Amino acid sequence: MTDAAASQFTPIELRTPRLRLRFIDSDDVPAMLAIFSDPVVMRYWATPPWTTLEQAQDSVANCLHDYQSGTALRLGITLAAHATLIGTCTLFRLDRGNRRAEIGYALARAHWGHGYMREALQAFLAYALVTFELHRVEADIDPRNVASARTLERQGFQHEGLLRERWIVGGKVCDTAFYGLLAREFKHPLQAPPL
Repeated sequence: MTDAAASQFTPIELRTPRLRLRFIDSDDVPAMLAIFSDPVVMRYWATPPWTTLEQAQDSVANCLHDYQSGTALRLGITLAAHATLIGTCTLFRLDRGNRRAEIGYALARAHWGHGYMREALQAFLAYALVTFELHRVEADIDPRNVASARTLERQGFQHEGLLRERWIVGGKVCDTAFYGLLAREFKHPLQAPPL
């Protein structure tokens, strides 16, 4: 990897026993709005819930731009037999010189409690670590989000610290819990899953 401008991402699809992870496109705007407008899903997010269709359209447009520029990779999560998004996984703040990136994820509330995010993150991290030769992946979560912390820890992430009152979301001050994963600590064979 180099610090030079990233090349564009080519469309990929990752499969797990129950899920597909794929590029997001303009057909996904309604599903994105449904996920990111849910105040329960967004309770621990760094921004308030979306309130307009335009926010979903802008987010999808940003995804498409990021694919072209190679600056971030957001994949939509669907059930294997369906096309509708139930969530997203995102790799962003790619620092190619230091072989480091940040990860984010969200899942529609109707699909919580089934292990889908754990399954999606295993495939996504395996792909990202191999493809980008990452040495380290970081996550920034609200420390009150116990379910997210458990999800990260199941992948091998370690809690590395707390930054007090780092975010102000909708007028509410929130802390950040930092988690880090080194490639050698990943709790899944380091092979890119089949495309």
